[in-house]
Amino acid sequence: MPDNKKIDRDKLREELEAVKKKQTPKKLGDNLKKIISKDIEVSEKQDKTRAAEMISIFAAHNYYANGFTPVEMRTTLEDLGPTYVKIGQIMSSRVDLLPESYCKELEKLRQNVKPLASDVARAVIEEETGKKIDEIYSEFRDEPLGSASIGQAHYGVLKDGTRVVTKVQRPLIADMMRKDYELLKKLAELVNVVADDPDNQTIDLVSVLEELEKVTNEELDFRIEAENTKFFKEKCIPDEKVISCPTVIDELTTERIFTMTYVDGFSVAKKDRIIENGWDPLKIGKAIADSFVHQVFDIGTFHGDPHQGNIMISGGIPYWIDFGMIGHISSKDIDTIQSLILALLGKDTDGLVKAVMALSSDTSKINRDTIYRDAEAFIAKYANVTSLKDINMSAVITEVTDLLEKNHISIPSHLTMIGRAVLTIEGVIEELCPELDLFALMTEKMTERLKQSFDIKEVLLNAGKEAVGMGTKTLQIPGLIAEALGGLSAGRTKINMELTGLDEPLEKLSRLVKYVVLSFIACVLFIGSCILSMVRIPPLTSSGMPLIAVAGITFSIALAIYSVRKLSGK
Repeated sequence: MPDNKKIDRDKLREELEAVKKKQTPKKLGDNLKKIISKDIEVSEKQDKTRAAEMISIFAAHNYYANGFTPVEMRTTLEDLGPTYVKIGQIMSSRVDLLPESYCKELEKLRQNVKPLASDVARAVIEEETGKKIDEIYSEFRDEPLGSASIGQAHYGVLKDGTRVVTKVQRPLIADMMRKDYELLKKLAELVNVVADDPDNQTIDLVSVLEELEKVTNEELDFRIEAENTKFFKEKCIPDEKVISCPTVIDELTTERIFTMTYVDGFSVAKKDRIIENGWDPLKIGKAIADSFVHQVFDIGTFHGDPHQGNIMISGGIPYWIDFGMIGHISSKDIDTIQSLILALLGKDTDGLVKAVMALSSDTSKINRDTIYRDAEAFIAKYANVTSLKDINMSAVITEVTDLLEKNHISIPSHLTMIGRAVLTIEGVIEELCPELDLFALMTEKMTERLKQSFDIKEVLLNAGKEAVGMGTKTLQIPGLIAEALGGLSAGRTKINMELTGLDEPLEKLSRLVKYVVLSFIACVLFIGSCILSMVRIPPLTSSGMPLIAVAGITFSIALAIYSVRKLSGK
């Protein structure tokens, strides 16, 4: 696999985003309008009464009596229509926003979607290509391979014999969803509340809807999924004899249709069929795990929904399919994750808090005392761990997520996606070949990456800079002391202290400040007495030192010892 030093991850991501810029949506052709004229009439009528219809649907689901249960949420979304079904499907993968029980229930929205009429599917293809079905395919099956809220997939054979799958978008779905989102955002603005209190977990509805709308709009333009697929084919598949993905048929791909080569196989979930065909589950699992690790650590772009249904087996080779959801992770993100793990191994609370804070998109309202206590407790659980191999990465991801949630730390969605993707792919590997350790492979890659990024010259240079800096500051100490004494004698010196963690007992805080101030006074008194010892001020001791200087030095030392002992709790 490629050396990650040779790959500019950010440049690859920019290139992918550049080719995915959407064009202006096309209008429906006259022929297609005739075929779906009744649907258009119904849609136009619904536009005028859509808000009232939504309210009546919510009213029909009596939340006051039954509560907002997972089943109630799913059935409500089904009644509201395709836009809300798609929102539910997206939300089913967002365990950071919804409890697991709700996510599992919403996964059912991917099933039992009413298929599009065959004449409509054919009309969409003909309108998008400008050709008749018979001019494109030597065989085209009207019965869909699968049907979803946005579109459905049909099997076909091109004139040159290539077996393909063509995804066809429902004609009115894009316009309907865009109007629904506009209406939803207007309604959300009326009731939206953004909490200032970090203990209040009120959701910013407008922001959530904008994020969902962005994801939906990308799925409504099949060219984006096509570009994702081509990117994976070119950048993430180093050897198609080991693992592969479909090939995009560009001339039969537009905003509303997406054609790719057909993968003649079955889901990786069917382990018994894999064994019946004489293929090695461990070899297949290793190929899948290696590919995922390569995507994350070497490329920085990974399959965002790597569940069993999106990994097919054909001829003993695993195939990634369905690139509607992909994730990106930068080198900085991986550096932060590595820092977190190294802090865990090194029992470094400060390092762990720093890494956790770096994961957050907003640290302004975080109680640092609380997170330090939680970090110490977290590290204590791994007190006996000395190697990456001893860490259960799945458990660590879950516990770090819990730590973030407990401290109301919000993290960017792309980091949430990588956490979920890792846990999903771990589940796939566990079912297929439990003897394979995904996290051992990730550990090897992480260790390799750490070795590659370690530069002894840079370490020594940084150490030298720190030493010079400390030396410079040390040379400034006499001047600073003289300035402090001058300020004290003139009444200008002030002690500025920031009181944090007001949840701690005020008595303890007050006592701490008291002894810190006494320690400071002891230091100033000691230095002042030392300066006085060089001036002949009677009365003098037998050694010639001013008696007042000796008394000052003795008292300052006693005061310092007393203050330090109190600060240390003795």
